[in-house]
Amino acid sequence: MPETPTQPTRYPGQERFVAGPDAVSVAAVDAVAADVHPAGFWKSAWLELRSKPEFIVSMVLLAMIVVVVLFPGLFTSQDPHYGSLEQSLLPPSSEHWFGTDRQGYDIYTRTIYGARASVAVGVLTTIVVVLIGGLLGSVAGFFGGWIDSVIARLADIFFGIPLILAAVVTMQMISSRTVFTVVIVLAIFSWPQIARIARSAAIAVRNEEFITAARSLGASRVRTLFTHVIPNALGPVIVVGTISLGIFIVTEATLSYLGIGLPSTAVSWGIDIAAGQQLLREGTPILFYPAAALAITVLTFMMLGDVLRDALDPKARTC
Repeated sequence: MPETPTQPTRYPGQERFVAGPDAVSVAAVDAVAADVHPAGFWKSAWLELRSKPEFIVSMVLLAMIVVVVLFPGLFTSQDPHYGSLEQSLLPPSSEHWFGTDRQGYDIYTRTIYGARASVAVGVLTTIVVVLIGGLLGSVAGFFGGWIDSVIARLADIFFGIPLILAAVVTMQMISSRTVFTVVIVLAIFSWPQIARIARSAAIAVRNEEFITAARSLGASRVRTLFTHVIPNALGPVIVVGTISLGIFIVTEATLSYLGIGLPSTAVSWGIDIAAGQQLLREGTPILFYPAAALAITVLTFMMLGDVLRDALDPKARTC
């Protein structure tokens, strides 16, 4: 009886031969397997994110915040620095939607423009912290040895200092305070948390097979670090950085509220909250407008960070 010819069915990295009638069914299985092949990490994370209502809501709020920060003139035509004592403590009206404060400033206008300073401090501080902490943590986790020990001990020193206390003490010693001053002070005492996350992610990545393959092909350790380790360790860093952004906004508002953050001539939610507190006992609720804007902004970044954590945490998801 003649033998049935064999037909090859190829799989990634191997070749299998199936005889006669089974060849058609195996080909169908191959097609299905190709369709359900695991997607890349970032692609599968995006597919999971876009199906979550929390992600959609947080992105809509984030888009609104970005528009307010970049184009405040679209929402008000008044000058946030202009105040007249003749218009002091006016109630809400068509001209002054939230009323005016004791100096005659339009509260709605200052709430809109106050987003610039607060969000700028949060975003810039997050960028600096992610760059410094992410790089040092990745270097420590990938190289190990004495480099890891030195960076870890340095991070422990800064990690043991409370952020608010350190910022209060440091800002009191600075006479000329700007947005960049606040950013530098917050970044100096905030990078260890990102460094720890990046270090743990780098340690997990350095033992993967593609790292060994890159080293076997002649890639230097520095090139491997920047080409393979850091890009594959970004997930946890992005999550912590997003949540930290909201914390930095609150910290800036706290420092400005205490009078040691941005100068009193700046337009900031923290400054307006401090001014509104003095009038709260008199029954003038102007405090709630900048406080509500601050709360919504921080809630947006916290909610976005929680959703990103669920999608980018390798321990909580499978590819």
